[in-house]
Amino acid sequence: MAEFEFQIYNSMTKQKEKFKPLVPGKVSMYICGVTSYDFSHIGHARAYVAFDVLFRYLKHLGYEVKYVRNFTDVDDKIIKRANELGEDALSLSSRFCQEFLTDMTDLQCLPPTEQPRVSDHMDQIRDMIQKIIDNNCAYPVDGDVYFSVDNFPNYGRLSGRKLEDNRAGERIAIDSRKKNPADFALWKAAKPGEISWDSPWGPGRPGWHIECSAMSVTYLTEKFDIHGGGMDLIFPHHENEIAQSCAACPNSNINYWMHNGFVTANDEKMSKSVGNFFTIREVTKLYHPLALRHFLMGTHYRSPVNYSIAQIEISSEAVYYIYQTLEDCASAISQFQEEIKTSAKKFPVTDDAKKCVKNLKSHFEEKLSDDLHTPTILNAALQDALKLMNKILTMLKKKLQKPQKLSNVESLIELEKEVRDVLDVLGLLSSSTYSEVLNQLKEKALKRADLTEENIQQRIEDRALARKNKDFKLGDQIRSDLTLKGIALMDVGNETVWRPCVPTEPAKSSDDQLPNPPAKSTAGQPQGPPAKSSDGQLLELSRSADAAKA
Repeated sequence: MAEFEFQIYNSMTKQKEKFKPLVPGKVSMYICGVTSYDFSHIGHARAYVAFDVLFRYLKHLGYEVKYVRNFTDVDDKIIKRANELGEDALSLSSRFCQEFLTDMTDLQCLPPTEQPRVSDHMDQIRDMIQKIIDNNCAYPVDGDVYFSVDNFPNYGRLSGRKLEDNRAGERIAIDSRKKNPADFALWKAAKPGEISWDSPWGPGRPGWHIECSAMSVTYLTEKFDIHGGGMDLIFPHHENEIAQSCAACPNSNINYWMHNGFVTANDEKMSKSVGNFFTIREVTKLYHPLALRHFLMGTHYRSPVNYSIAQIEISSEAVYYIYQTLEDCASAISQFQEEIKTSAKKFPVTDDAKKCVKNLKSHFEEKLSDDLHTPTILNAALQDALKLMNKILTMLKKKLQKPQKLSNVESLIELEKEVRDVLDVLGLLSSSTYSEVLNQLKEKALKRADLTEENIQQRIEDRALARKNKDFKLGDQIRSDLTLKGIALMDVGNETVWRPCVPTEPAKSSDDQLPNPPAKSTAGQPQGPPAKSSDGQLLELSRSADAAKA
């Protein structure tokens, strides 16, 4: 921990800062979760993989971390979907909460310490709203309760927006009952047929923003270390959270605000409202979840990551290479394990391996300590370690003197351990065996290619016959045709085996294949930072599905 100071970019101060928790040795963090009315898309995956890396790295540094990620299970979209399906709103949202958790498990996101749901925290929400009213920062009107932005002078300090710049009407029509058009709902009066809870202001349900203020103070108190979510939540969600929390608890403070960039398709933010999104399930139907996780970590968490089949194919290839190297390494170590145990002499790790292990450790700590810079870890020192492991594996196939042979085996043991440690913190180390992961990757490749194992074995036999008959053109064509589909044939001694590869042509869309992103929509502007509408107002994405939010 001492060699590199952990620094994270603070959206509040607009700069990287040394991380210093409020309580030494302990970290409190709150990440805005999904609204559970549908399957989650890869924009959600981007957010929760990013904050899972943060969670894992903080634990790696030795911190005791209390990680809270909520579910919004009461919302307009949930009610609308439930009415369409003739289903109870809470039943529907509970079902999709579980589907989300299944996706997170597939992506190897560790479960947070707490996962509160809005429906279980109505008492806390009502109490906080009453405090805000008592402190003259909110007012009831006809069963609704609105936050008064005029009575909170610091409104806009996170987003940098001035109060006079705020305009209503983005998501709802301007309400003449508001004292200021920018005032936002803390409590919404019940409409006929909607789920509701009793309150001092009449039956209703919470507004969007109050949920996180109430639940964060419930689990982390009014002061905690890190609050995070998608970049699109800076305004209005997190801006409004700050206003509510400070209005209810004047001592409220969050030390670090962290926000991840968007997933884009054709350089436009991926979202359900635009119609250019893919669910996590659609992707993992054809690609291993580790490939999706690798793809998402291949871009720094604050930068937009542009979705493409080609990039996921490359990540799938990278994950296969990692696990094939580890499998070959484990096999070699197992082969020489008994010889190492019975040897009276301890054989040293090679100088190259020592240097490589030291470099990987140092590079890993340096880059993750620098605001979680995962791309350089995946593409530099980790690759160097894997290359050296393969070089040693090749050497072990030759006739070596015992000292050199066992020294190389000891080197493999050290390299495997360090690579596993790095993969574990990155969330890329599966609980399955190496061979199981390799088989899973091969199964996904077969599905993408619309082939079976039997199909490939038949092609291998056809190629062998063609070569036997000296029809090398046909043999090469069979191999080339398979490569087009992402299947590589490799001649190993007298045997031909296959493995997945990056197709020589992009995958084509079909009913069973992940489609390419739709053509660019005109619904919004292509973005890295939050998008703006024609009137200059920051666009709020559909809060129930399009943003990683509360």
